Amino acid sequence: MAALIITVVALGLAAPGLIRAQDAAAEDPLAGLGAEDVAAGKVLYEGHCAACHAPDGSGGRGASLAHPQLRRAADNRALVRVIRSGIRGTEMPATWQMSEREILRVAAYVRTLGRKRAESLPGDAARGRRLYVSNGCSGCHIVRGEGAGAGPELTDVGARRNAAYLRESLIAPDKAVPERFLLVTAATADGRRIEGVRLNEDPFTIQIRDGANRFHSLRKLELAELKRLPGRTTMPAYAHLPPADIEDLVAYLASLRGEP
Repeated sequence: MAALIITVVALGLAAPGLIRAQDAAAEDPLAGLGAEDVAAGKVLYEGHCAACHAPDGSGGRGASLAHPQLRRAADNRALVRVIRSGIRGTEMPATWQMSEREILRVAAYVRTLGRKRAESLPGDAARGRRLYVSNGCSGCHIVRGEGAGAGPELTDVGARRNAAYLRESLIAPDKAVPERFLLVTAATADGRRIEGVRLNEDPFTIQIRDGANRFHSLRKLELAELKRLPGRTTMPAYAHLPPADIEDLVAYLASLRGEP
C-alpha cells in the first residue's frame, strides 16, 4: 500500500483532498496552524515584537496591529512577508532570529490581535479637529492630502498608534521621535552649520531638510562634523493646553484610520 501511495503521488495522481490541502497552504501559509501554534506565537511575539507594538498590539513606536485589516498586510501571505523581510524605509526590521515556522506562528498570533475593538476615549473628536486646525498642525502634517509634509503624515495615525502614544506625542514629543524624523547637525569645511531632519543616509552621503524647508545633500568626507541629536524634535510640546483639549486632540487623531 505504501509503495502504491508513493507511486500515485510521483505520477501526479494525488487524491483530490491532498491537492486541495496543498492549494490552501499555498494560498494561506497559516492554514494548517492551530491553537498550539498561536500560543507559541504569543510567546515569540512578547519576546521579539511587543517592545514596539505593545503587548496587546495597540501600537507604540511600532504600528498598531489590533485591527482586522492591516494596511501593509492585506492577507496572511503579505503578513508573513512583512515579518520575514521587514518594511524598507521604516523602523520595521527584517527577522533573522526566528525560523520560518516561528515566523508563521507569530503571524498567526498577530491575526488574533485584529479582533480587538478600537479604544473608547473621553475626548470629542469633532472639537479635536477644530483644535488641530486652530493650532496650525497642518503646517507640518498631512491629513488626507491636506497640509504640509515636514512632519509625519497623520491620515491613518489612529490605525498605527494607540491613545497613550498619541497623548505623549502631544505633551512630550521629544520622548517619541520617529526614526525617520531624527534631527542631525552637520558642519561643513567652509564653516557652515546645517541642522535639520535626516531624510536619507548611506555610508557616503546624507540628505538633510533644514528648518526653512531647504534640502541639502552632503558628502560625509567633506564634513568637519556630523552629529545626530536623539531626543530633539521640531514638534512643539502642547503640555500648556488644558487637559480637556489634549483629550479632544487625542480623540481626533485616534479617529484618523485611513478611511475616506
